[in-house]
Amino acid sequence: MSLTSQLAATIRSAHDRNESALGIFVTSGFPSPDRTLDVLSAVVRGGADFVELGMPFSDPLAEGLPIQRSSERALRHGIRMRDTLQTAADFRAAHDVPLVLMGYANPVLRFGLGNFFDAAHSSGVQGVILPDVPPEEADPFLDAASRAGIDLIMLVSPTTPDERIRRIDEMSSGFVYAVSVTGVTGTTLGAQDQISSYLDRVRSLLQRNPLMVGFGIRTQADVRRLSRSADGCIVGSALIELIEECYPASSDGRSDSDAMDRIAGFVRSLKVGTRHE
Repeated sequence: MSLTSQLAATIRSAHDRNESALGIFVTSGFPSPDRTLDVLSAVVRGGADFVELGMPFSDPLAEGLPIQRSSERALRHGIRMRDTLQTAADFRAAHDVPLVLMGYANPVLRFGLGNFFDAAHSSGVQGVILPDVPPEEADPFLDAASRAGIDLIMLVSPTTPDERIRRIDEMSSGFVYAVSVTGVTGTTLGAQDQISSYLDRVRSLLQRNPLMVGFGIRTQADVRRLSRSADGCIVGSALIELIEECYPASSDGRSDSDAMDRIAGFVRSLKVGTRHE
């Protein structure tokens, strides 16, 4: 983990502005390799506090259909790990906004654990999320991340016991990622009382890290309601669906300027929901 986490500092800086933080997920190579960087720039223009760049994988177990489709589309374009790392480097050369890579252990291990984290560091990456790496298997990943000065961000869910949450807090840096529902990304949120109770429980157990919540967050209203119980929200599937609408796989879709304005406008509307009343 990094000694002074830029991610944690960014989340706390939003709190100092009387806001919650907003993270936005975009799949690398989607909607096409030549447009990903423009999409990321539009996300920043819309006010995202940090971005998650998805590493395409053929079997993304935690993802719902929109992100699965985006990953499949990127792989058809020939996107590989080195392409994603180059996109991260290009983004960080243009923006000060922190960048997190999110994906699965298999492509990371194929690339080489130490090589991956070293290359991620060279590309300006601040954090990595690997949903299929549980605490029991995390030590080699934690060691490689620590040596590279990168935050390894771990996940909790509504079924995670208290003691395991404490352990995950000890192991994580940057933030702890709370999955809002038991299911895949894009799943509809449940009852407000249940989610609030779950997030309040997690937050009360964290001693080291801020708490971000994701999965199933689609609207400004969703962001507003969950920001009451967490330090910020992460949105992915809803934006992926908007990008699909702008750039259907069967055609070039809308003009780039129109599409990027829509993307920035959507993120801007989500950011309004982070403001504390």
